[in-house]
Amino acid sequence: MSLHLHGYWRSSATYRVRIALNLKELEYNYVPVHLAKDGGQQFSDSYTSLNPAQLVPTFINDDADIFLNQSMAIIEYLDERYEEPVKLLPSHRIDRARVRALTQDIACDIQPVANLRVLNQLSQEFDALPEQRNQWCKHWIEKGFTAIERRIRNSATDYCFGFDLTLADIFLIPQVYNAERFDVDMGQYPTIQRVAQNCNELPAFIQAKPENQIDAVS
Repeated sequence: MSLHLHGYWRSSATYRVRIALNLKELEYNYVPVHLAKDGGQQFSDSYTSLNPAQLVPTFINDDADIFLNQSMAIIEYLDERYEEPVKLLPSHRIDRARVRALTQDIACDIQPVANLRVLNQLSQEFDALPEQRNQWCKHWIEKGFTAIERRIRNSATDYCFGFDLTLADIFLIPQVYNAERFDVDMGQYPTIQRVAQNCNELPAFIQAKPENQIDAVS
């Protein structure tokens, strides 16, 4: 097997790549990287040699001698390299730009401020309690989702942009998972909720769920 994905079961960035690999119907070897065990396996010398940023995911294609980090770069590579059975970016440049804008709303403005290393820093440097960390995450997710709900209200049918799955849906669903973890009231966001329900009925999304991974912790 030439494709390898190093990641963590609850990492939203890894979750995105799992969905994309499943939608592309690609077989791959999943290599767990536990972000808390052993002081954080992402800090090991062996993993740092693969990904100097010491973050997940890392994607490897042995056949092409490719090592990639950053979920958006990985998924766009997969979309260009494996065009069938589904394209994840629209063919029209304006539609592509709109999809990319929504993915960046999530990947740049919501998820990074609530990821594990930020939460650890809040605890270690500012003595934040667990409930304060959770409130921090909830605040930023709600702020981001309020904007996304307004943005897709007129474009969403089954998915964020009409009846075709796109990169935007792949990025949205892991963020909805995070929202539910931090007790965000999803009733505030009926359009997001509808899109998430439709996506989560698809086998590719079900297989990618964190609780369905080999390294999942109950």
